[in-house]
Amino acid sequence: MNIALFSQLPNATKQYILITFNYWAFTLTDGALRMLVVLHFYALGYSPLNIAMLFLFYEIFGVITNLIGGWLGAKIGLNHTMNIGLITQVLALLMLTVPDPYLMVWWVMLAQALSGIAKDLNKMSAKSSIKMLVPAGENSGLYKWVALLTGSKNALKGIGFFIGALLLSTLGFKGAMILMAAILLVVALFSTKFLQQDLGRTSYKPKFSQLFSHSSSLNYLALARLTLFAARDVWFVVALPIFLAQQLHWSHQFIGAFMAFWVIFYGIVQTLSPKITGKFHGKLPSGSMLSFWAFSLVVVTLLLTMFLQISLFTSVVIITGLLVFAAVFAVNSSLHSYVIIALAKTDGVSMDVGFYYMANAMGRLIGTVLSGVIFQFYGLMPCLVISAILALLSGVFIKKITV
Repeated sequence: MNIALFSQLPNATKQYILITFNYWAFTLTDGALRMLVVLHFYALGYSPLNIAMLFLFYEIFGVITNLIGGWLGAKIGLNHTMNIGLITQVLALLMLTVPDPYLMVWWVMLAQALSGIAKDLNKMSAKSSIKMLVPAGENSGLYKWVALLTGSKNALKGIGFFIGALLLSTLGFKGAMILMAAILLVVALFSTKFLQQDLGRTSYKPKFSQLFSHSSSLNYLALARLTLFAARDVWFVVALPIFLAQQLHWSHQFIGAFMAFWVIFYGIVQTLSPKITGKFHGKLPSGSMLSFWAFSLVVVTLLLTMFLQISLFTSVVIITGLLVFAAVFAVNSSLHSYVIIALAKTDGVSMDVGFYYMANAMGRLIGTVLSGVIFQFYGLMPCLVISAILALLSGVFIKKITV
């Protein structure tokens, strides 16, 4: 980055660039770490359920972090919570550099707990900051910038999946952790120096009693988000990569590359969501638009399940079905992300956003655990059926909000 040119940009633009850069760097390590853990511990002989348990603390502490992190961001500033998240991720990565005999389940779960705290501090800080940087009343601009930040993050998470599989094959598990920790430490030092002080700090002292939302629309949106992400993760997080390895005999590199491509495609669709949903024709997200895309996901999931049952070309159905699922899910996620930022209060935005992403983390937690349990005992098809049911619940909840 040209420092002289960067210094001449408007302050809000500079802060958006810094926040996005931090978010991107963190996301690469987060995606790589997830793929490294799944593939490395599967190769060590861990069962699907045991692998799911490795992520248990990651998701549990994500739930806690989003709730408390929103309050903390309002109290000390989003710049501080973002930087704390970066440093915490460095510590989590370094914890996993111990020799293999010491990589016991409880140690990995503890490292994943730190990573979950780090991820959701970083995510909550980035999403909340956009509300502060976009002028009040600019809903069209807000939709565009939220979609861009969210979509680019997910595209990079997909690249992180691929990087994780590649690093496992080249540097090994420990080498990958050391490299990622070193890079993220440099990013954290840069962020500490240049990210604006007091971004998002409230004009009042936030109380713990204000952690939970009193807005019915925000509460229903949080429930819709919870069930939406549970619908994705119940078959995508643990069940899918292990199914590809067990049943289709795909290599680690190919699984990593495919899942990377899926998330990149998903992220690209998210960035295009304003155009897909008609923003350039003056249409902003409405209740009917949210319901249409929510119930579309149910149809797509059921069709994927049906075609997997009757088709002999499992690989073709999986690849095609996943891409369609990714596109519809991406639009749903982007619409949700816009609505929460639009509904959130400007003064104390991180508390509303933190509450909402607590529900997001809870959905991931439920989906991750169900993914391991259901796949181990029943297989992939029941995971997809549960996914469709959860997507249906998301549509029911989304109909109850007022945009």
